[in-house]
Amino acid sequence: MGDAQVEKKQARSVINFSAGPAKLPEPVMRHAQREMLNHEGTGLSVMELSHRSAEFSKIISTTEKDLRDLLDIPDNYKVLFLQGGGSGQFSAVPLNLMRLKPDHTADYLVTGTWSAKAAQEAKKYGKVNLVLPPTKKYTSIPDKSTWDLNPEASYVYYCANETIHGVEFQYIPETNGVPLVCDMSSNFLSRPFDVSKFGLVFAAAQKNIGCAGVTVVIIREDLLGYAMDICPVIFDYKSQAGHNSLYNTPPTYSVYMMGLVFDWVKEQGGVAKMEANAKIKSSTIYNLMQESKGFYWCPLDPGNRSRMNVPVRIGSPEGHEDLEKKFLEEAAKAGFLQLKGHRSVGGIRASLYNAVTVDETDQLAAFMRNFMEANRRLLDTPAQ
Repeated sequence: MGDAQVEKKQARSVINFSAGPAKLPEPVMRHAQREMLNHEGTGLSVMELSHRSAEFSKIISTTEKDLRDLLDIPDNYKVLFLQGGGSGQFSAVPLNLMRLKPDHTADYLVTGTWSAKAAQEAKKYGKVNLVLPPTKKYTSIPDKSTWDLNPEASYVYYCANETIHGVEFQYIPETNGVPLVCDMSSNFLSRPFDVSKFGLVFAAAQKNIGCAGVTVVIIREDLLGYAMDICPVIFDYKSQAGHNSLYNTPPTYSVYMMGLVFDWVKEQGGVAKMEANAKIKSSTIYNLMQESKGFYWCPLDPGNRSRMNVPVRIGSPEGHEDLEKKFLEEAAKAGFLQLKGHRSVGGIRASLYNAVTVDETDQLAAFMRNFMEANRRLLDTPAQ
């Protein structure tokens, strides 16, 4: 049986809409499968390679080069591959940057669960100024005229895309010279951005650029060397930069998988192509909800809706529990997996990361239309 026949026989009959760990591009998985036991003739799996070996040195240097090419990263920025995920960076950021200014104060824009967790963690290491009024309902980003920015802050922190609530910044905040720090874990490489506008960007891989285990950090060189004495050495950006992310054993296989994803993005047409696809995919689902005459609802302000994580409710912004349960059960039987909303908010959530294709999104939309036609009569109130 030829390779093409084997791949056809093994083709998956499901579509993964998980918020993370999320779908990986199938060509990436096939590539990794082919060399699982023998990476480029070494006779070894990447999992078995020493992080000090010439073979792994090639992997990590190529991965960094491809990322620099994809984002046009300036030479005065270091690229690090670290462990600990996004939550690790909630600690690493203040541990490394809070001392940039004498007041040890940082501004945090809290627009969802993950930025709220980051702000709470930062309070352990300095003073946190909440730029936005506290709220328990994250559906929009308040107008910039209402922000309470501190010009003497060590840095300004925000999360570009909140995976749980589906709030996404469609612009880069202006901080008037204060270093800008961004958690881009769930929309990294989904649109081009000017790296020079940031002091630091980080992204955990398992949502949009690889498998769990590695977090990429892009940091401007002049921000290195301010780590607190209590900062663990593996979270000290200067130490990691000085050792090319090899101070300790890095997550070698996760770095390898990330490199394969970067190569795949380049083959697809780069970050600009990912952005074009993201617009098409998210518009498909948002337009369907708009046209559903009250069957499907999106609780978010239209100007702040995520292109990556689309929250869906049935019947009202608060949802219809029985119909949403029925939707998820029927979706799973049809091969549309991991559409359940986060346990803290409920409902339905379709994560449309780069690896999810336009065709797969169209298939989900068709299922949603069929479900609506078959179940509208079950709503407590008629369509508006």
